[in-house]
Amino acid sequence: MIEVRGLGKRLGGRAVLDGVSFSVAGGEAVAIMGPSGAGKTTLLRCLNGLERADAGAVRVGPDELRAGDPDWTHAVTRVRRRAGFVFQEWHLFANRTVLGNVIEAPVHVAREPEAAATARARALLERVGIAHRAAAFPHELSGGEQQRAAIARALAMSPEALLMDEPTSALDAARVGDLVALLRDLVAGGLALLVVTHDDRFARALGARVLNLSDGRLG
Repeated sequence: MIEVRGLGKRLGGRAVLDGVSFSVAGGEAVAIMGPSGAGKTTLLRCLNGLERADAGAVRVGPDELRAGDPDWTHAVTRVRRRAGFVFQEWHLFANRTVLGNVIEAPVHVAREPEAAATARARALLERVGIAHRAAAFPHELSGGEQQRAAIARALAMSPEALLMDEPTSALDAARVGDLVALLRDLVAGGLALLVVTHDDRFARALGARVLNLSDGRLG
């Protein structure tokens, strides 16, 4: 579960986020929508500690990230283990294969034995439909394959929640349908899913509860 309480963030003297509060239960999909420049991506980045909020708190499972936390670094690490993040541009490691990308965090962050991490990574790649591309490098993949590799990488730490930034921006209609099917399956398995999107058809197909962000507040 994701719980957001009173999140505030100012940029250039403007309140991008103004006391934002909401929650996403396990097994639920929520879509954050709103006009360009409304702060949707800033909100997502604050939830994962990629940006530091000025006020408020984020809880994922039992772990909490508070704006004024003196132990910020450790709090971010704990929350990131529970909330995977899929960037709009995916940001796969160019010098690693698909399999190498997926085992990176389990092996080097969680100190999981490489054999166990590899076995689980192969199972994840099978689940997202690109097991046959495990040995490929990112530049050898299509956009849809890169996205699925990024999703598998985000799931490799067995998160309770998944955060996604504009997941349909580089996909054609057929690939969007494939993505919806995959995400609905993950949500059915108990994942809390939060997506930032401009695509209302995608949000409807996903069955997501829609929250609109405007002037720093959710409506």
